[in-house]
Amino acid sequence: ETNGTRAQALGVLGSALLTSRPEEALQVLEASLALRRRYWSHDEKSILLAQSGLASCLEHLGRFDEALVLQRGIYARRVARLGAAHHDSLISASNIIVTYTNLRRFAEARSMILEQLPIANRVLGTDHRITISLQRNVVIGLLEDDNSTREDALQAERMANDTLSRLRRVYGAQHPDTITMEAWSRRVHKKLEQF
Repeated sequence: ETNGTRAQALGVLGSALLTSRPEEALQVLEASLALRRRYWSHDEKSILLAQSGLASCLEHLGRFDEALVLQRGIYARRVARLGAAHHDSLISASNIIVTYTNLRRFAEARSMILEQLPIANRVLGTDHRITISLQRNVVIGLLEDDNSTREDALQAERMANDTLSRLRRVYGAQHPDTITMEAWSRRVHKKLEQF
């Protein structure tokens, strides 16, 4: 019980340190994962959660390649355990997509989004935050990709407008996600002006 409490406390401390002291957070999250593996190797859900926190920290530190390796492993285990249409699997897929985008691997991000978006629409609905996040990631990928065509920019505009409309309806105009999407929408319009 003491080791379980310690592992949980380390996970909470690592998450708290993430934004202000990420290097220290990494050490704490690694210790939390090691404890979980040592004492709860049978509790895959707990281990995957600890690995997700570690991957998030690596991403925060700009160590995207290392984060991607962890994220792929997490996704594969969640799909094997829960199925591709499970909420946790969709979150894992979304994390991989964000990392692909950060690595400027837009083709891989787009391919995975095209695979995941229909699943999220069917299982969670179009207004769910994960579905909206996947659509936002399409917009970001199309905008950030230097090889995007005018047709890509037009697709980004359609998706940005649709996503923004849903965000306003579901969360309201002042929600941070809505405000962020408004900024992406403005960037889409600027990109279209360049063509």
